[in-house]
Amino acid sequence: MSGIPIHRGVAAAVSATALLLVAACGSGGTTSATTGGTTKVAAVIKGLDNPFFQSMEQGIKEQASASGTDVTVQAATSITDTTGQADKLTGLAGQDYSCYVVNPISGTNLIQGIAQLAARKKTIVNIDSPVEAAAAKAANATPATYIGTNNTAAGQKAGEQMLTLLPGGGKVAAIGGIAGDVTSGQRIDGFSQAVSGKLDLVQTVAANWERQEALTQAGNVMRAQPDLKGFFVANDDMGLGVARAVATAGKAGQIKIISVDGIKDALTAVKNGEVDAVIAQYPYAIGLMGMEACQAAAKGATLPADVEAPVEVVTKDNADQALAATPKPFGTYDDPFKTLLGQ
Repeated sequence: MSGIPIHRGVAAAVSATALLLVAACGSGGTTSATTGGTTKVAAVIKGLDNPFFQSMEQGIKEQASASGTDVTVQAATSITDTTGQADKLTGLAGQDYSCYVVNPISGTNLIQGIAQLAARKKTIVNIDSPVEAAAAKAANATPATYIGTNNTAAGQKAGEQMLTLLPGGGKVAAIGGIAGDVTSGQRIDGFSQAVSGKLDLVQTVAANWERQEALTQAGNVMRAQPDLKGFFVANDDMGLGVARAVATAGKAGQIKIISVDGIKDALTAVKNGEVDAVIAQYPYAIGLMGMEACQAAAKGATLPADVEAPVEVVTKDNADQALAATPKPFGTYDDPFKTLLGQ
C-alpha cells in the first residue's frame, strides 16, 4: 500500500515455456492452484490469520484458475512473522517460477529473497505493502511494478468522513498498526492532514494490527481523554476491537469510529451501526491484478511502475451494496493490466 513511495523499474521480459504441473507444497501456510497453463507464478503474502489476506489469496487463485496460470501461494504464519515470511520467499527463489508476487510484512524483510530473484532476472510484482525503495535499489532488486492502495489518500478520505460526523469539532485519536510501519504511518498522516485545524488529534497509539490490543489501547485512550469524540483506526480488525471497547465503555454512538480495509465483518459492523464508516480497499482486486501483471510480463509487456488499487467509502447508506459485492469492489476501477492482456 502506498502513500505512494514511487518504485521505478522496468519489467523483465519473461519467456513462457511448457512446464510441469505444480502440486501443493503442503501445510504451513502454503496453498497451490494449478490449471495446466504455461506460466508458473509463486506468491508470498502476509498471514492468513487476517481476513484481508484471505481475500487477497482468493483473488490470486481465482485469477490464476480463470487464466490457466499455475500458482503456488505461501503465507506467513501471522501478520508479524517477518522472518518466517522471508524464509518462505528464499525457499521459493531457487525454484522454477517465472514471476513472483510479494506482499512484504515490512519494507525490508523480503529484500534478501527479492535480490536473489533479481539476480536470476525473474519478474517481481510487489503488491499491497511496498518494498522499501532505497533498500530495493541498493540490492539491485527494484520490483517491475507496485500494485496497492494509496494509503495517504485513504487516510484523507477517513479524515474527510470524520469531519462530516463531527461538524462541531472535538478531540479524536488514531490507532495504528506496528510502530514504524509505512502503511500505518501513511494512513495516519493522511487522516491528520485532512482534519488539521478542524479536529484535535490528541493521541496516536500502536496496536500491532491486533484486535485485542486495539481494544486495550482504546480503553486506555478513553480513560486519558474522557471527552474524546472519535477514533481513526488503521485497519478493520483493530477497528472492531475499538468498537467493542467503545461499547463496553457505554459510549456507542457517542464516539465515532472509522477504520480502513473493507473486510466483511467490518462492513457488517457499519450496517449495524457499530462502526461509522470503513474506507474499503480491495485485497481481492490487488491479488487479482498481481496475477494479471505476471501474465502480462510473460507476454513481454512492460508493466506500469505504480498501479493504484480501488478504494471506496462505505457508510450505512451503501453498506448493503458493499456487502453484496464483497470481496470484489462494488464500483468500477481502472485495471491497466487488462489492457496489456488485450481484455
